[in-house]
Amino acid sequence: MRFFGILALSAGLAACATSQTVTPDTGADAATLEAYHWQLREVRNSQGQPQAGWTLPPAPAAAAQAPAAARTVLLNFAQNQVSVGRLCNALGASYSLQGNALHIGPVRGTLMACPDSAAMALEQQVGQRLPQASQWRIAASPANAGAPAAPVLTLVFADGGQWVLDGAPTDATRYGSAGERMFLEVAPQRVACSHPLIPNYQCLQVRKIEYDGQGLKTRVGSWENWYGDIQGYTHQPGVRNVLRIQRYPVANPPADAPAFAYVLDMTVESEIVR
Repeated sequence: MRFFGILALSAGLAACATSQTVTPDTGADAATLEAYHWQLREVRNSQGQPQAGWTLPPAPAAAAQAPAAARTVLLNFAQNQVSVGRLCNALGASYSLQGNALHIGPVRGTLMACPDSAAMALEQQVGQRLPQASQWRIAASPANAGAPAAPVLTLVFADGGQWVLDGAPTDATRYGSAGERMFLEVAPQRVACSHPLIPNYQCLQVRKIEYDGQGLKTRVGSWENWYGDIQGYTHQPGVRNVLRIQRYPVANPPADAPAFAYVLDMTVESEIVR
């Protein structure tokens, strides 16, 4: 694990309040912090001026598709741990709240070497900056065209700088439950199958896998056709994968729609089969 050193905090804590600020002194606000993914929109210095250098250029695969959006840092808060997404390595740290005060511990991360030098440089910046956070607040952004207002998280740092992050609901928030974890092995090739609505359909072939508390396989099911989608998963022919999936019940699905939503959590194994 990589360790990013803790930088000394300055004694003065500066916060820039606005009329939309909600002081997070209730359990409901802390629950909101965990109920959303937080995408970094803007970084400001102690004078409130925007700072560049906190986003990444589009991924090479997306760069050929215009217009391609820049990649932004994503924070997730859950069970007193904050994780950082969309960089080179997986980063994380412990955090604690006391009213509108925020403490983030040392940031640690995996040691994977990535060819994207810009992502590696940005993760160093993020790892050094996060432990300097001192305050937080959540406010509602203005609603757009009848859409519900989305939450905006502001992190205030010891030197008066700020991060402004836009909230997007987590899968558990969207589906109203924590879901059920399951593991599926996906065969390298699709197979022809009979779909009631789509002619000449090609199904994934999957089988369920169960693990014990030590991560050892205890049961492997039989192969079966998979007619639906797995959100976040794109199948590549010739590649066998073991996927960790969250299954969420869908409230009041249409008659011809599935009763569950399956969302990719992570790829556990991946193998090119020749």
